[in-house]
Amino acid sequence: MVIAFIGNNFKYEIEAVTKLFLPLQNFEFLFEEIPENAENFCIIKREKTEGGHILSVEAALNGEKRSISESGSEGACDEKDEAILCRILYKILNELTGITPPWGCLTGIRPVKKVNKLLDEGKTKAEIFGILKEKYFVSDEKLELAFMTAAAQSKALKMLDKRSFSLYISIPFCPSRCSYCSFVSHSIEKPEAKKLIVPYVDKLCEEIAEIALIARQLELRLDTIYIGGGTPSVLPAELIEKLMVSVKKSFDISKIREYNVEAGRPDTITEKKLEIIRDLGATRISVNPQTMNDSVLAAIGRKHSAKDTEEAFFAARKLGFRNINMDTIAGLPTDTLKGFEHTIETLCRLDPESITIHTLTVKRASRLFSEKDKIADNNIGEMVSCGQKKLLDTGYIPYYLYRQKNTVENLENVGFAKEGYECLYNIYIMEEAQTILAAGAAGSTKLVDTDTGKIERLFNYKFPYEYISRYEKMMEKKSGISEFFSRII
Repeated sequence: MVIAFIGNNFKYEIEAVTKLFLPLQNFEFLFEEIPENAENFCIIKREKTEGGHILSVEAALNGEKRSISESGSEGACDEKDEAILCRILYKILNELTGITPPWGCLTGIRPVKKVNKLLDEGKTKAEIFGILKEKYFVSDEKLELAFMTAAAQSKALKMLDKRSFSLYISIPFCPSRCSYCSFVSHSIEKPEAKKLIVPYVDKLCEEIAEIALIARQLELRLDTIYIGGGTPSVLPAELIEKLMVSVKKSFDISKIREYNVEAGRPDTITEKKLEIIRDLGATRISVNPQTMNDSVLAAIGRKHSAKDTEEAFFAARKLGFRNINMDTIAGLPTDTLKGFEHTIETLCRLDPESITIHTLTVKRASRLFSEKDKIADNNIGEMVSCGQKKLLDTGYIPYYLYRQKNTVENLENVGFAKEGYECLYNIYIMEEAQTILAAGAAGSTKLVDTDTGKIERLFNYKFPYEYISRYEKMMEKKSGISEFFSRII
């Protein structure tokens, strides 16, 4: 597919809308040039006229052509023109492909933020649905899901203040790399990655202490902690203990509202590790199967069984964990609708406090991107709908929702929880409602002004070897935290 831009440069959003209909395809982009001899193309135009501008889209796909024009703004190219062109393109591609994306032409990753904004403006549910349908063509099913999620978040979002923050700690190591994974995570099967673990944890403990010092100087209050990855439980027990002791020494964790540890893959979970995690303050853990079908686990490169998942879950329960999350992914290679239903039913039988349904996302950094033919050949949308219905019927409620680029069938990731067990950290990071101070490789510190909604970001080095070797230089960036809060408090 060739996409040509005439009189504008709205590449980002136009490409995102096109991918809703033509996923996993490569595009050729032209600027101020009409494509010649291209069978499949889109021409995105903004042309000046005496009375203003004309916005038009012409597209051809598999021998069929469509074109639509509308009036644009009188001034310079702006977001309104971009939104109009995206809606025109959506209508044309909807006609040419017969595909109706459930989220319409809404390409942002945080749709619930739009609902929360309209609620803050005093809009009713009916008014919100009308606005999002007219502007983005969102389906009733997804509008209802977003509205339920916003309602579940309401109490948590009202608890915040300017001086509260959450701490994210990154463990970018895994026992092996799953086929769908695009995260900056290193398999410890490789000796060069395994030898980085000890020096990485040493530097990580240093950074945690530095962040604590900055927080004390600014009189910031630690609210929640999230140790994620990667797979944090891939660390040896003594290093998990060292890390969590460092957190306890650096911060007063007696007053925090939530302490999350992604215990992660069942093949890395031991009773000793769970005891350390429990005794050093964690209040919520994740035991993540992704699927409860052994054949699918083998297909994605996981070296554990569904039985291992159940045993890890029961071990955590036995040790007193009363807030456990379990993650699933709809659309994994070789999975089927019946297989996914079995996964959800099994997890509901285990009765964890929260269950997350992710939709398979195929990114270039994953091995699966080059093996697209292995993606489950079925209606992944039906998997997601059936799974969500089962959780709702079982008493779970959606409390956070986000979307990603290249998600199969333009679907979403949703966290469901029993009432009172919603993960505060997940709500705050997805709604960009609270400052997140991040430690570790690929950590992204997000500084949030709760009055204006303004956000600034500070990024740690992405890879563990960079993080270790350039630690001092990276720490120089931390001055940005003090500079930000000096302006808003």
